[in-house]
Amino acid sequence: MKHIALLTSGGDAPGMNAAIRAVVRTAYFHGIKTTGVLDGYDGLVKNNFMELGPRDVRNIIQRGGTMLRSARSEAFRSAEGRSVAAKNLLDAGIDALICIGGGGTQAGAHQLTQEHHVRLIGIASTIDNDLGGSDRTIGFDSACNTAVEAIDRLRDTASSYGRIFFVEVMGRDTGFIAMHTGIAAGAEYVMVPERRENVDELVQALENRSKEKGGSIVVVAEGDQEGGAFKLSEQVKQRCPQFDIRVSVLGHLQRGGNPTMSDRLLASRLGAAAVEGLIGDRSSCIVGIVKGEIAFTPHVEAIAQHKTIEPDLFRLLCDACCLMM
Repeated sequence: MKHIALLTSGGDAPGMNAAIRAVVRTAYFHGIKTTGVLDGYDGLVKNNFMELGPRDVRNIIQRGGTMLRSARSEAFRSAEGRSVAAKNLLDAGIDALICIGGGGTQAGAHQLTQEHHVRLIGIASTIDNDLGGSDRTIGFDSACNTAVEAIDRLRDTASSYGRIFFVEVMGRDTGFIAMHTGIAAGAEYVMVPERRENVDELVQALENRSKEKGGSIVVVAEGDQEGGAFKLSEQVKQRCPQFDIRVSVLGHLQRGGNPTMSDRLLASRLGAAAVEGLIGDRSSCIVGIVKGEIAFTPHVEAIAQHKTIEPDLFRLLCDACCLMM
């Protein structure tokens, strides 16, 4: 193998640049040429390539976002578009491809391997932490830390005025961010898509808390079954009009900012492992960390895997809620 390409696709995640850096530097160490694909799969279809060397990736390990940029690609969704993408790789003399991204990115990578036998490895990168093949995905730790910092600041105002803040965090299909940040920030309640919470129980907990003249924080995943922070807050307000309620949606704030040390280290390990995996003749898989060790999981298994929130976190949350009842 003499020439590899890499791209970032889907939602950006803090640590993507660290992964790019690791791929380029590891490839250079092994005498392999590296080409960056700009704008994800859209750039693959449009032949938007740039050569990358060690100097091109200096001073990016600490930067959020992705220097290769990301974009949605309607063209790549079609069989014709994927055929053009595969031909562009072949014409450029590229032997293998590394795809950095979440579930949608890896599903697209799997299609490319199935239809055109493109040799590739995916790197697990999504702030939602919902992709199989890795216990933690690039960007998750940074997103959680950003959310915790924001909640800590909101707590000051909540305590000063005895207000209730409903804080919505990302997590359309999973509640990893909500659960981890809620517990870490000492939230009074956490709502996640994985289970339908009892609104009456939430109201009771908030009423008990209000008797202490203290503010409360309710962390809500955007995909919560009650419809998100705004709808949930409206339900609570209808039942308890005396509550002083505010809603804060953190949104894309969680995607930005410098990656944490943990995400920089994780991204560096996975970027290097992806190159070494290709050298070792691996393909059609996702590289991640499982039980502290580098692991390669076939795309079809990783994409189909349904990751669940650690059961002990639900227990911790229930214990905290019981103390308020």
